[in-house]
Amino acid sequence: MPGFALRWFTPVQRQLGQSSFTDLDFADDVSLLADLLELLVPILETTESEAASLGFEVNWQKTKVQALGCREDMILTIKVQSQDVMVVEEFVYLGSLIHSSTGSTCDITRRSAITRAAMQSLENQIWRSRLAISTKLKLYNTCILPIFLYGSDCWAISKTDARKINALDQWCLHMLLGIKWYQFVWNDDVQRLTKQPKLTAIIQSRRLTLFTHIMRMNDNADAKRILLAS
Repeated sequence: MPGFALRWFTPVQRQLGQSSFTDLDFADDVSLLADLLELLVPILETTESEAASLGFEVNWQKTKVQALGCREDMILTIKVQSQDVMVVEEFVYLGSLIHSSTGSTCDITRRSAITRAAMQSLENQIWRSRLAISTKLKLYNTCILPIFLYGSDCWAISKTDARKINALDQWCLHMLLGIKWYQFVWNDDVQRLTKQPKLTAIIQSRRLTLFTHIMRMNDNADAKRILLAS
């Protein structure tokens, strides 16, 4: 959905610092921003008519409304052009979990569960096999880590999140090395044996790379404006 079709509707916007944002676009998806839920119904109706004039059609089944922040009194659906649009606490977009808390904890928890399942699925065939440790590590870095690190460039990690991430890191490496839960092995020894950087260090490096990329953008780019505004 082209963003230019929406920007004239000025009542729908979100203030971040000194900058106002009406919508964020990616490919044929658009995210409308507003301070009041009541303002979204008319703009969604306008979006549908603008889309129709350009040969597009809004998929109301895929359209979601999300209120950022904790809201116990939030309604479950809103009516737009006789269509029920769900109001959700969380949804998955392009593989990442977007939660109304605006934090990354839920996405980290989801990615951790998927990563653990992937590790366990290969336990008998790979991790318990007679393959060399170096081969197992190559498979781990190629096939397992990308599962967890997907979208980590944008995570805001708390101290609690960091502890959980490092715990997952050690759990995976213990399984890779064949170390049982009852065997007392220092985490530093595991890192030394595998020569693996800590998972939190990898995430920090990826975040810095993304930050550098955004800072090289034009000053009018939305990503840079949002980063500087926040």
